[in-house]
Amino acid sequence: MKLNLLSCNAAKPDRRAIARCIAEIATGIDTYTATEFTDIILEGDPVDIELGDDNTSSAFRALRKLGIDYEIVE
Repeated sequence: MKLNLLSCNAAKPDRRAIARCIAEIATGIDTYTATEFTDIILEGDPVDIELGDDNTSSAFRALRKLGIDYEIVE
């Protein structure tokens, strides 16, 4: 399943927690790339990631908890 991470609407976004979350839920994303994606999201630009099939519900819950807006692409 592909997701488009749109933005983060948290009052005080935790960069490390967001990067850790992206690295855990996205397939083929390492920590360095997740940190880059976090910076891009916090600047307001969207990022595409692909989720594994086994953790979709927990991934959605983690993104909502961090205040990340997303849309399901596929």
